[in-house]
Amino acid sequence: MNTVEAKLKERVKELTCLYEVTSIIVNADYDQIEATLEAIVYCLKRAWQFEEVTEVFLSVGKCTVKTDDYKPTMVCLSSKIKVFNKLEGEVVVGYPSDKYSLDDFLIEEQTLLNNVALDIGNLIERKQIRDSEALTRRQIERADRLHILGEITAGIAHELNTPLANILGFAELLAEKMTDQQAVRDLEKIMDSAIFSREIVKKLMFFACEMPQEMQRVKLIPIVTSVIKLLAPSLRDKKIKLVTTFENEDLELKADTVQLTQVMFNLIMNAIYYSPENGTITVKVLDTESHILLKIADQGDGIPTELGDKVFEPFFTTKPIGEGTGLGLSVVHGIITSHKGSIEHSKNTPKGTIFTVDFPKLN
Repeated sequence: MNTVEAKLKERVKELTCLYEVTSIIVNADYDQIEATLEAIVYCLKRAWQFEEVTEVFLSVGKCTVKTDDYKPTMVCLSSKIKVFNKLEGEVVVGYPSDKYSLDDFLIEEQTLLNNVALDIGNLIERKQIRDSEALTRRQIERADRLHILGEITAGIAHELNTPLANILGFAELLAEKMTDQQAVRDLEKIMDSAIFSREIVKKLMFFACEMPQEMQRVKLIPIVTSVIKLLAPSLRDKKIKLVTTFENEDLELKADTVQLTQVMFNLIMNAIYYSPENGTITVKVLDTESHILLKIADQGDGIPTELGDKVFEPFFTTKPIGEGTGLGLSVVHGIITSHKGSIEHSKNTPKGTIFTVDFPKLN
């Protein structure tokens, strides 16, 4: 084959590769991005001059794909992959170093590789934009759902308050007049049930931000420390190690001390409940320029992805019947929201859950 024909053949291979890469990217499934990158890798392998010995390696973000016989010792061409102008990986094409050198690569092949790296960067950018939009949409939907639930909950709580007060009041009056001990015991059961129901109503009103607050400047670390001391018996029972990290002992918030204590108690108690015996719980208080971050991490089984958006809804619980009302995290969410803060959860490594509470700093 003469030189003109050889060059023409190589140009055809390069153009075919660009066309195929474009088609792969256009039809990419963003939920199966690794499969898309693998298709690009094998498309590149066919585009090189000595395709029978060509091997390709591609790494971007947390994803790495390569052809079967790729080795880092090969003689290679490479091109960096940038995502939003930030270096995120590279794509490498190599020949066996014992038979080939850099002189065996064509100038046009480097140009092709640069174009493919640019296309991959654009693909990852579009994926990140889509993922960000999906996350924002889910957060808005959850906020709307919680807002509606808050309004419904507030209405239910107000409607229940009066009849519960009547039940408790009249039961107490009857108990004072009764001489039959069995009847007195029955009335005590009625009063206990009414008191229990009243506590649930109180939690519902916390969730709906209907409880009056006494906001004042308070130091955060002493509150966290006192809650940890209060829960020491529960930690000992499960042989759980609790590790604390406090960046600034003097951090202050504008908060209701009782409600803030309830937040700490619920989050740490939740971590204890879901932690295995001999596990570790980490409590961190981090000081940033404009925010105070509280992170509570456990080593439990974690929150299944499909339940992630439900954990702050009232009456939702994964605990067995009788072990939880499903109001703990919803109350926490309501209190933190009323303090102009936010709460979110993420996966712990290697397993478990991290709850992150973000409070604005005092001006």
